[in-house]
Amino acid sequence: MLAQVSAKLELARAIGYTLTRLGSLTRYRDDGCIEIDNNAAERALRGVSLGRKNFMFMGSDAGGERAAAIYSLVETAKLNGIDPEAYLRDVLRRIADHPINRIDELLPWNIGGPHVEQRLAA
Repeated sequence: MLAQVSAKLELARAIGYTLTRLGSLTRYRDDGCIEIDNNAAERALRGVSLGRKNFMFMGSDAGGERAAAIYSLVETAKLNGIDPEAYLRDVLRRIADHPINRIDELLPWNIGGPHVEQRLAA
């Protein structure tokens, strides 16, 4: 079909774009855990998007980056079925003694396990 469409047309560029990313666009068919869309992630970030104008006044670029990291952790905890406040309390209590090269163990999707609710509730 692409050979029949003039390369100068927007349609040809759109078809070319799709064809080069076809593997990524159809990956959900090979793995049942992958969602066909990212609506849940977009809904989770809706509050951040609504407050974007207010975030201009975070004090500095570094402050904005830190706020974005915290928002990301909070929303990721929610998406993983973890109470964000309990998650942050648990991580802040443990992070000082946690090895820096294993910091990814403290991410919301790695906090799971049979005793997660008991540990986070403490």
